[in-house]
Amino acid sequence: MGLFSGMLSKDIGIDLGTASILVYIRGKGVVLREPSVVAMDKNTGKLLKVGEDAQAMLGRTPGNIVAMRPLREGVISDYDMTERMLKEFIRKVTSVSIFKPRLIICVPSGITEVEERAVIDAGIQAGARKVYLIEEPVAAAIGAGIDIAKPDGHMIVDIGGGTADVAVISLSGVVESASIKTGGDKFDDALVKYIRRKHNVLIGDRTAEELKKTIGCVFPRPEEVTMQVKGRCLLTGLPREFTVTSTETIEAFEEVSSHILEAIHGVLERTPPELVGDISTNGIVMTGGGSLVWGFDKLIESHTGIQTHVADDAISCVAYGTGKSLESLDEMQDGTMNLSRRKQMSY
Repeated sequence: MGLFSGMLSKDIGIDLGTASILVYIRGKGVVLREPSVVAMDKNTGKLLKVGEDAQAMLGRTPGNIVAMRPLREGVISDYDMTERMLKEFIRKVTSVSIFKPRLIICVPSGITEVEERAVIDAGIQAGARKVYLIEEPVAAAIGAGIDIAKPDGHMIVDIGGGTADVAVISLSGVVESASIKTGGDKFDDALVKYIRRKHNVLIGDRTAEELKKTIGCVFPRPEEVTMQVKGRCLLTGLPREFTVTSTETIEAFEEVSSHILEAIHGVLERTPPELVGDISTNGIVMTGGGSLVWGFDKLIESHTGIQTHVADDAISCVAYGTGKSLESLDEMQDGTMNLSRRKQMSY
């Protein structure tokens, strides 16, 4: 029995995100949560650091070291690095074992077959015995505690680092969805551009992210908040410190947030009326790190008239959902997307 249960516990769920990677091990929960960043030595091609340690190097490396994010906008942009990063993370969480783990990896719902193939291959190369895929909004819904098996419509808005997935889910499948390449990163970029335009100062990505998390909002706050920011003045080339207000961030984020609102609107327009009725009763559930930008739920609510709330532990929803779906791995085919599509990968 010991042998057999040992085999069973070797199932791993991975939320392979543009900004961070969460690894879930069956029976243990989320065991690893790290930024999806790798640092390598350009001259030797040696992998130096992954995750947290590599993130600290972003924008701060000497010539021979590159710190990079191998995923862009939800898909693999550097295959070799993604595979090596996965290998590292899997090695971190599994003890030496004779069994290769089965992996279930979460992907954006708008992914193409070529991109899908790349994820499966990266998983196999990183040492998996079999790789299964699940769509982000489905995993997010399961992780947010929604019973997706019922004939009852739910809307999920999952905003990650690279993509935003909007989906209507019923009977364990995606009925209608949109996947746009607008996520948390785009909010950071918008801040950098805005501050450059308005204050003539260049700030780094990490400063932008801190700004987003601390005072950023997409809906007017009851009281304005401010933050001191350091950057490089474009006129003098010297360091400069100045104050940014939360109202300015609304302005900076406007284009990005309206993108996401349009996607939600589009999905609602294409959803069968019965399900729209369900959604107006059940409300809209937001997951993913991007949904934590202050006032996002209020913004969506004010535009759709549908009650909107952010799931508990929004950042981990997808990972938990991926983890929970490990229990039904035996019913899934390798490389299948969400169960509703059940499309067999052709080799």
